[in-house]
Amino acid sequence: MYQVKFQKPISEPLPTMYDLPSEDPEEPGLPDEFHDFQPKLLRETCVPPTYPQSEIFIGADLNLYYDKNHTGWHKRPDWFLCLDVASGTEQKDMRLSYVIWQETVSPFWW
Repeated sequence: MYQVKFQKPISEPLPTMYDLPSEDPEEPGLPDEFHDFQPKLLRETCVPPTYPQSEIFIGADLNLYYDKNHTGWHKRPDWFLCLDVASGTEQKDMRLSYVIWQETVSPFWW
């Protein structure tokens, strides 16, 4: 078995979080009663001692785009953590999706 890698022409820019879908309203399934509780608990208890809070980004139910060669591929983990990534402090800084090729930091996720 082999994997085919498709390369985009260099002149074509990669999509950003503004170009990629941020949610799928047709996605089946409903969250259980812990769906809101779990990310809040993880956000409050996950405090790495060697990183300032301003350099920790925690995403919950946010599309995670991970392959610049297949921009339609994404995951939507319940929760993920990125170290050395600034968290948004103002509405204009809020992420619609987490795009690894734009952020350059891969997250830890569950």
